[in-house]
Amino acid sequence: MMGPAHSLSGAAAWLGVGAAAAAAGHEMPWPVLVVGALICAGAALAPDLDHKAATISRAFGPISRVLCEVIDKLSYAVYKSTRKPGDPRRSGGHRTLTHTWVWAVLIGAGSSALAVVGGRWAVLGILFVHMVLAVEGLLWRAARVSSDVLVWLLGATSAWILADILNKPGNGADWLFTAPGQEYLWLGLPIILGALVHDIGDALTVSGCPILWPIPIGRKRWYPIGPPEAMRFRAGSWVELKVLMPVFMVLGGIGGLGALGFI
Repeated sequence: MMGPAHSLSGAAAWLGVGAAAAAAGHEMPWPVLVVGALICAGAALAPDLDHKAATISRAFGPISRVLCEVIDKLSYAVYKSTRKPGDPRRSGGHRTLTHTWVWAVLIGAGSSALAVVGGRWAVLGILFVHMVLAVEGLLWRAARVSSDVLVWLLGATSAWILADILNKPGNGADWLFTAPGQEYLWLGLPIILGALVHDIGDALTVSGCPILWPIPIGRKRWYPIGPPEAMRFRAGSWVELKVLMPVFMVLGGIGGLGALGFI
């Protein structure tokens, strides 16, 4: 999938979680719903950190470009060292390590730990990164004609405002995890969800996605999970643009209304 579809699917997924949480008696305060949807939209771009042409590689200038090269090399090294005889030889690390459930859980858990240990400034950092990515994904047309500095300023301003809103009593800093010292522990959940939604989206394309690594399937450890070939599509095709993106918008709207108690 392309970046906009990934981000839309991430936002829709979190809004769906909000509806499910409300049905289960763990209603999200509206700031958690909004912030979680934006984080999930941004996190749904992050697995492509192993691809130098991806949206995330351009999002933070030289820093993200260098990081993409490092992650690509790391992913390729992990692929080579863990591949089984049935796994094909390859020259790069795209759609390997960062496209697995292991990566999603590690990144999400690490973000939660950072938010709890690092306090406000760590929360601001997490929000800033994901707000910038959300802008790049959800507002891709505007982001492409704007300067990087304007996108960063929008991300920083949004992060600051949203952090202040969350920090007010009853607005969700301690949503789901209510014990003292567990504020913002939930921030890792939309990050995990966004990464997994990205992987599922890529699994629908012709290449599939090795989501289940390191669990071996037959003679492969990097088995490209996906539906039957007849149901797959190419990234950026009309199926993605004309069918899936409108579906994500509708599902996100329904999930949001359900989370807020309107349906």
